[in-house]
Amino acid sequence: MYKKILVAARGEIALRVIRACRELGVKAVAVHSEADVEALHVKLADENVCIGGSSPQESYLNIPRMISAAEITHADAIHPGYGFLSENPHFAEVCNSCHIDWIGPSPEIMQEMGNKSMARKLMEAAGLPVIPGSDGVVAGEEDAFSSAEKIGYPVMIKAVAGGGGRGIRIVKDKSELAGLLHSAGKEAEAAFGDGGLYIEKYLEKPRHIEVQVFGDGKGKVIDLGERECSIQRRHQKLIEESPSPGIDDAVRKLVREYAVKGSEYIKYGSLGTVEFLITDSKEIYFLEMNTRVQVEHPVTEMVCSYDLIKEQIILSATGSSKILNQPVPLRGYAMECRINAEDPDNDFKPAPGKITFYHPPGGPGVRVDTHLYDGYVVPPYYDSLLAKVITWGETRKEARYRMIRSLEEFVIEGVPTTIQFHLWILRNRDFINGKFDTSFIDRISK
Repeated sequence: MYKKILVAARGEIALRVIRACRELGVKAVAVHSEADVEALHVKLADENVCIGGSSPQESYLNIPRMISAAEITHADAIHPGYGFLSENPHFAEVCNSCHIDWIGPSPEIMQEMGNKSMARKLMEAAGLPVIPGSDGVVAGEEDAFSSAEKIGYPVMIKAVAGGGGRGIRIVKDKSELAGLLHSAGKEAEAAFGDGGLYIEKYLEKPRHIEVQVFGDGKGKVIDLGERECSIQRRHQKLIEESPSPGIDDAVRKLVREYAVKGSEYIKYGSLGTVEFLITDSKEIYFLEMNTRVQVEHPVTEMVCSYDLIKEQIILSATGSSKILNQPVPLRGYAMECRINAEDPDNDFKPAPGKITFYHPPGGPGVRVDTHLYDGYVVPPYYDSLLAKVITWGETRKEARYRMIRSLEEFVIEGVPTTIQFHLWILRNRDFINGKFDTSFIDRISK
């Protein structure tokens, strides 16, 4: 087992990894920017290192400073959490070249699956159905127009190195293509340092289903059930749950089989998520693969009763994990709401500021993953996620009622939050009946 792990993340996921390290008897090193000096992950780690200024480019995205922090603290391994450098294959390669273990899949797999166009080709070769799209990255406007005509409008422009809903544009007809291609490319370049784009058929009102996978890197892969993540705004997930209330057992079985089949084909190692779109007519299409732990991993943890971060660390350190070699029963229903520092009455504008009062919910079947405390100042430089509330129940109804009760108990003062917005969704009749798709938020907000 490792003796010391550097956590290359901030916020609630950094705390999550630090707590897993503590339970494994492993020391944890926190890195932080100048803006995060008083952050909770810094206070709770065994050691901490300031790696730069407040902007992500000066700190959390700075590979040389991350490596220096690991070397001066004699860390055996680096856990990237999610966001920032978590899906950067170059960072993983640098870690390995400096004899620091990377807790995640190999750089080669990260490179292949991080490139959305290459990932499509690999999964198609593995036998998974993929959405009709361009043959790789489009080489300028002429190629884009040709691909779009061949696919048929509407189409979706997507960043090859994309994630988090950035670099995505929906093109309804030919007249919109050039302008949206330009804006998507600029956004992708700014967000990922790669302006490459590809085009695929736009599926109207699909369900977005993802499957949690865990592999040993040698060809053995298991799945830990699917998560429903169709409740999203601007391609950002808001509410996730498991199992999905909107697919039947036949589709559930098939989508999980596809996820394992694709992951086995590339010999995936570590935690990962394979994402799919499913149409009303039950057509299943591979969307993408995330080669890291997901924001919504607690949903799966609640139904499988395992600490997936601990198992990920154990696998990286020892080459094995008990959950790869025994059946993992899934029990009950779990649901997660992401609470952001945003103003729903002002087009969800991010709202940093000082937390003047904080009271989290509790009770049976309730979990809160957060880095908040009374007096904490939410900085303006990073993602607006404040907390994740996760509830479990024997039935979906119980999990939903627990979530409503929990959000009603949750008090965050000092900054506007999305708590009331989530309560509005949870009480919507279509949500209650599981009758929703990726257009749900746009539809009920009008």
